[in-house]
Amino acid sequence: MADIHIQRAHTLGLAEARKIAFKWAEQVEEKFDMECTYEEGKTEDLVSFSRSGVSGTLVVTKDSFDLNAQLGFLLGAFKDKIEGEIVKNLDTLIAKKPAAKKAPTKKKAG
Repeated sequence: MADIHIQRAHTLGLAEARKIAFKWAEQVEEKFDMECTYEEGKTEDLVSFSRSGVSGTLVVTKDSFDLNAQLGFLLGAFKDKIEGEIVKNLDTLIAKKPAAKKAPTKKKAG
């Protein structure tokens, strides 16, 4: 059995982090045929995911993503590749977070 542990700090707050985690869950369901359940909490959310040979959780808080996964014997041989794909997908979603809109600059009446 191989374990994967990935932590990412962020400054998004829980509402925005929740959107990213939900999108991540949708992507792994579609791309990797995972079965995901999403549980919202007051201070953290929990995404549980599984399929044959893989199970794990993604804990989402206002300032971090914490993913833990266990790979079965056969998938353990591909741990580095699987971990790299998870990191890439999660980092891409975090990076896509739209920048806050700037307030319009005020012009002095002249």
